[in-house]
Amino acid sequence: MNSPASFTARARTDARDWLVEADEPLAGLQLRAGGDMPGLIVSPALLELVRKARTYGLRLARAIEAHDDAERIRAWVEVTPLAGGDGCTIALADWQAEALSEGGGADTGAWRAAIVAQLAELSARLGPDQQVLAVESHTPDLTELAGAMRDGLGRGWTDFVGVEGQSPHPPLHWRLLDGARVAVAGSQRAWRAHLMPLGAPTPGSGGFELHLVADEPPAVPAPESVPAPPSPASVAIGREIAPVLRQPIARIIANAETIRSQLAGPLAGEYSDYAADIASAGEHLLALLDDLIALEAVEDAHFAPTPAAIDLAEVARQAAGILGVRARERGIAIEAPTPEETVPAIGEFRRVLQVLLNLLGNAIRYSPEGSQVSVRIIQEGARARVVVADQGEGFSDEQRARLFEKFERLGRSGDGGTGLGLFISRRLARAMGGDLTVESTPGQGARFILDLPGNP
Repeated sequence: MNSPASFTARARTDARDWLVEADEPLAGLQLRAGGDMPGLIVSPALLELVRKARTYGLRLARAIEAHDDAERIRAWVEVTPLAGGDGCTIALADWQAEALSEGGGADTGAWRAAIVAQLAELSARLGPDQQVLAVESHTPDLTELAGAMRDGLGRGWTDFVGVEGQSPHPPLHWRLLDGARVAVAGSQRAWRAHLMPLGAPTPGSGGFELHLVADEPPAVPAPESVPAPPSPASVAIGREIAPVLRQPIARIIANAETIRSQLAGPLAGEYSDYAADIASAGEHLLALLDDLIALEAVEDAHFAPTPAAIDLAEVARQAAGILGVRARERGIAIEAPTPEETVPAIGEFRRVLQVLLNLLGNAIRYSPEGSQVSVRIIQEGARARVVVADQGEGFSDEQRARLFEKFERLGRSGDGGTGLGLFISRRLARAMGGDLTVESTPGQGARFILDLPGNP
């Protein structure tokens, strides 16, 4: 495990999950965010982690995100329960504070990090050379991998998995491994690795957060049917172009970040800014590539989600939590389902979350500052529904007719969108036995309705 000297702050909680002792900067965050010392932990992410550790008597470790009125904070947190359920000790490392900006320039990275962390079935903290420092997983087919990584602390994480198309020696730049497919001994599923830098993503400083997320399950043709072959363009994007493009784009971003950080020596400010622009454009290209891959998946005749019993209200609450910071930066309030609400449904959790994040993200992006977005859940007979309503400009009849078309932007430009989100979301909803519709009048906002089979 990482040495105590690597921690920047320590704290202690009692059996009520009150923060009774805390070093700076955690104590300052607690007070700035409206809490007391001693007092109940104000950060929802930290409170959830402490409660789980105390309730289950387990030592838990992961990266969390918190914020106050001025800063967004990310830190690595390790929580150890005290004997007898009397509380927990907290250790924090890699504390990173970022000023909140009016434009929300960090939205994409924060959003992606939150989604990946939510879907991950194995999370690990890595050192600056990608060596394993801590591992957490409760997934049966990753038990063997998690055990091997715990037994081999200090070794590079690529020593424990097979990285598709790559040799793990010498260690690759983290950008080239972020998004790579990996094979795990003892698991029949395909996995994708996601690396998030903790601190400065440069050799010898900071570290990384590693998440393994299950990749798309193998397609199974529908019985008694002959699926139509995917279009040549679709095959080219997903199976040929995507792997070829991802690595050079990642290298461009990695080189731009190296220039921006001035590792090779001092650089004029304007050139550092140019490098930052190049890195940002590269990130946008990777996001566009991901959209195109998702497009191929939903248009493939073999595509089939893996539905299961879910709580639609809980998925809605998680989507609202993930985008909460982004909404607050624009002064938009999200009215999410209360913890007591529940609507059982049938759907694939991550696909439903993907749809709701798209709907909520659009509502936040196109609603006026200071407005409200509501997320309501409804159970009507054998159907379960979630309604995302905003106070934006709304749509005319002609616009509503085009809204779910591929690449449709309704004349908008300059916001980084691709015009694929709603098209993909409707295809996902219909693939799960449901639908995605919209009700809207110009000047009166819009109501997007995700309908799914209920789970009686």
